[in-house]
This record gives sequence, structure tokens and C-alpha cells, in this order.
Amino acid sequence: MNQDLAHIWPSIQGELRRAVPEHTYDLWLAALEPAAIDGDTLVLEAPAKLRPRIADRFGRVLQSCAAAVLGPGALVDVVATGDVPRETPARSEHAAEPERDGINPRLTFDSFVIGDANRFAHAAALEVAESPGTYNPLFIYGPPGVGKTHLLHAVGNYIRRYGGGLTVRYTTIEAFTNAFVWALHGGDIERFKARFRRTDVLLIDDVQFLESKARTEEEFFHTFNALRDVESQLVLTSDRLPRNLDGLHDRLRDRFESGLVTDIQPPDLATRMTVLRKRAQQDDATVSEPVLAAIGRRIDGNIRVLEGALIRVVAYGSLSGKTMTPELADAVLDGFYGRAGTTKPGGPAGPSVEAIQAAVCDAFSITVTELLSTSRSARLVWPRQVAMYLARENTNLTFPDIGRRFGGRNHTTVMHAVKRTADRLTTDREAFDTVRELTERLGSPAQPELDRRD
Repeated sequence: MNQDLAHIWPSIQGELRRAVPEHTYDLWLAALEPAAIDGDTLVLEAPAKLRPRIADRFGRVLQSCAAAVLGPGALVDVVATGDVPRETPARSEHAAEPERDGINPRLTFDSFVIGDANRFAHAAALEVAESPGTYNPLFIYGPPGVGKTHLLHAVGNYIRRYGGGLTVRYTTIEAFTNAFVWALHGGDIERFKARFRRTDVLLIDDVQFLESKARTEEEFFHTFNALRDVESQLVLTSDRLPRNLDGLHDRLRDRFESGLVTDIQPPDLATRMTVLRKRAQQDDATVSEPVLAAIGRRIDGNIRVLEGALIRVVAYGSLSGKTMTPELADAVLDGFYGRAGTTKPGGPAGPSVEAIQAAVCDAFSITVTELLSTSRSARLVWPRQVAMYLARENTNLTFPDIGRRFGGRNHTTVMHAVKRTADRLTTDREAFDTVRELTERLGSPAQPELDRRD
């Protein structure tokens, strides 16, 4: 095993152990062996009989865990043992970048819902996509869940399709930091620099997380300058204005403000209704306009929470067999978000992460120490996933924020937990009731429960 593989594979194994149950790791993933790094593709060997199942069932989690260590451009190829020489091919200085470079093909300008709260930001992003360099940098700020990341990917997808061969890369500050730390430890800092500086358009998410990261901020400052010097386009997102990023050096905040700064605000009712219609159509869910209106009026600050509310309403109707009416939708949402008129999730009076953790521990008869531990015991995995899910749904914390509150876990672990829980809520009535009851306890303990006889 070459030096790079010897350094990175244990880190990826650690991500995998946190992402899947212990027995799943032991049964399916423990047999994986790293074979090579071909460009930005990590080649893994699996026993021939297991390879198809591992590739199909665990391809996505392997991809996310590799990206957490190597950066968002990392790809994973699972081959049968012996099908690839165990060596790292030489990487040409001008080797082609991986096809997607971390860009989600579903997040396009066509799928972005335009409203008064985001119209200017959308127009600026489209202008940059059509004519890179028009506004450089473009800095988009706003609260979580209002579409900043969607616009970044939309720029990337537009340039990939119409950019005439321009190279584009998307990354988060956390991934940038992880890649930088890995480069320092692995001694391959020049490859790291080339990866981020030899691109025509660089899309950077969540730059607020540069605060309190002195060495990463220094490297990012030089990366920013290097790209500007060759007139490469930068598009940045943050939850705050540059001038309010108090933990950053003045010179970097000044550079963030040297182009166009625009905001995205929470969506108005018309925009929320369009989002709900599109999501219902995407999920092949038949939901009446009055029910959509009940949801749209109720959830007014965060598109992620809005879509989550729709999923809960549809799931309850499916699991209970009841016809979904606006009144029943209100009752379902009461169970998750408190009664209409009370503080919305993530507002100043919302539950703290510590309160969520304590409530989950009480419900599942475990201790906070066990909840935050690295144990993959089956009796801890589900409560931990529920707690992370509730933290995501009831606060404005980002995935990295939540990960830090749960024993320093990586943001991909939190993403996996939230998705697993959300998926389970649509098919498991007991899980649905558990999460609803916990939400009631955290936000509105005195309200009556829904009829649970069915």
C-alpha cells in the first residue's frame, strides 16, 4: 500500500464505522481493501461474490465517506479482488477532473423556485453562470434552508452544460479544511493547491466556518488571490454578511465584499406553495391544494423544514389510512412543530441541542454519555439518529454544527442519520409516533395527542 493509501484508508474506515451499524460494517465493509488512487478516484477491492451487493447497496455511503476525507470531488470504484494492480498510477499535471466535481445534477436553475425573497440573488447567479467574471466574487448570504446551496449547484450545472469547456468545482469550507489537513499530514500540499486553484469557477459553501481556523483561513486567502489573479470566478455563500464574520481577518472580509454581495430571505407564501407543489409532484404524492396551503401557511422560514412538513403529512396519511384534510394536516404539524401561532423551529424559543439530547435519552433509557459515545451498539444507533434528526428539524444549526454537538462527528454522519430517520418515518408507524411524541415534549407538552388507535 502506498503512503497516500496508508494514510487515508483508516480515516475513511472511521467514517464508514460511524455511518453504518457495527454488524453491517463487519458483515459487508470490513472485507474492503484499498487498491489504488487513480486521479480523484479511490479504487477499492471486494471479494468477487460480495462486490455487486457492496457496490449497489453501499455505493452512496462509500462515496460520502470518501468525500468527507478526500473532498467533494472524490469518487469510489469497487472492483473484484485482483482486477486492478495495487499501485497508484502517476497523475498528470493536467489530468482531467472527475465528471461532476461535487456538483449535484438535480439542483439547477430550472428546479429553483423564484420569488420576491430570492429574485435578485437568482438573477445575479444566472448572470455569473452565463458570463463568469461579471461579478467576482459573488457573495450570497442568508439563513439556513433558503436556497443558497441550490444556487451554487445551479451555477455549476449551467457552466458544465453551456460553459464551453470551463472547469468548475464545488466544495464546502469543511471539505476544504479536511482536504487541507490531509495534504499537510500526507505531504502532498502541491496537489491540494492544484486541485482548488486550477479551476475556472470555484463554488464555496458556508464560508462562515473559516472563523477560528487560522491555518485554513491563511490557505484560503492565498487560494482566493490565486484565482482572482487569473480571473477565475468565485461564488461564495454564508449565513452572514462579510462584515459580520467577526472571526475572519479584515483582509479576507474585504475581498469577500469586493464583488457583488446579495442576500436571500425566507420565502413568501406564494413561493412556499410553489415549492410544495413541485415537491409533491416530484414524490408522486397526491395532495390537495387546501392541504398544501395549510402546510405553506404554517412553515414560513426554511424550505428544508417546509419540505419535511409535507413529507410528514403525506407519511401520516399513508400510515394511518386517513383522508388528509387541512384539519388533519394541522393536527399532524401540531405534533411536530407545536400549535399554530407558536414559535417556529429554530426560533429563539426553540429547544436547545442539549434539551433534545436529554429528551431522547429519557425516552430510550440511555445516558447522554452513551448517546455521544462512539459505540455502534444497536440500542444506541437509532436514538442517536433520532436526536440528530430532531436537532436538524428543530434548530437552525447546520450539519457540521450538529456533528460538533454529538461528539465531534463529521457532517456526513449527521446527513446519513437525518436521511435514515426521515426514510423510516414514512414506513414505520412506531418510529413516527416516537419522533412526534418527542417533538411534543420538547415544544408543546400540554397539547392532546392524535388518535393512535389505527
